[in-house]
Amino acid sequence: MKVGIDSYCYHRFFGEVYDDQNKPGKEMTLEDFIRRAQQLKVDGVSLESCFLPRFDAAYLSEVKGMLDEFNLDRVYAWGHPDGLEGGKNDKALDEMIEHIDHAKAIGADVMRVVGSSLMFRDEPHGPQIEKLSAMFSKAVKIAEEKGIRMADENHIDYDPDEMIQLIENVNSPNFGINFDTGNFMRVHADPIEGMKKLAKYTFATHVKDLKPMKGVPVTHWHFFASTPVGDGFVDNFELARLLNEADYQGFLAVEIDFLHPDYREDEDKAVARSVKYLKKIADSIR
Repeated sequence: MKVGIDSYCYHRFFGEVYDDQNKPGKEMTLEDFIRRAQQLKVDGVSLESCFLPRFDAAYLSEVKGMLDEFNLDRVYAWGHPDGLEGGKNDKALDEMIEHIDHAKAIGADVMRVVGSSLMFRDEPHGPQIEKLSAMFSKAVKIAEEKGIRMADENHIDYDPDEMIQLIENVNSPNFGINFDTGNFMRVHADPIEGMKKLAKYTFATHVKDLKPMKGVPVTHWHFFASTPVGDGFVDNFELARLLNEADYQGFLAVEIDFLHPDYREDEDKAVARSVKYLKKIADSIR
């Protein structure tokens, strides 16, 4: 079992600051993030394409070289924040297909994708899943040709059974899930029960831990706010055990989105603590 980090942990430092967050006093580049991952001695990184400064072949080759130098496994992550918008956005489908080549260029064999998001979760899910099934069926044929597996994230939108329905509709060995532990909690689904069903389809992960925020409505997406892994109530040990049982070949990627105010907006410290905790989990199930 391997451990990694998703670059979204540092979204404030890449310039994406939520309305109820403070702007940090410094910025981060993609190269800074990769170097920090190397310092933390992780096995892999998931790179959010929204934080890449450009996509020309020369730059992507440089990124690949840096990842190779540090011997990091990698996932290329497309689709933040709304992806295919529940099947409504044909231009986004074209963009997603274009990014398959970018994933290949950095040496990734897994590409995280986003079909929907919390922005569309209150709309009827059946028509969304029908449209997304057709979109992903088209895209995955191209991904198969290029040796890329597509992993759709449960993006605070669908529950485990709906994700299974989407995966079975697409019906390709190159289409599965980027299993986000916290996002299932946020749609009031048990991630353990979800993992029992989805472990065999899991190509990548976002490992979140969560606890409630005081003074935030339960309907708000970050009522369950991120903590360092090990401080919240998600049983990530059991999730990792189930993945190991299913012969999962990827890494456990720490992801922090809205850091709980108890941690004073110190994402880097929270990431370091999460990595340390996940390494203990990984060691215990090897």
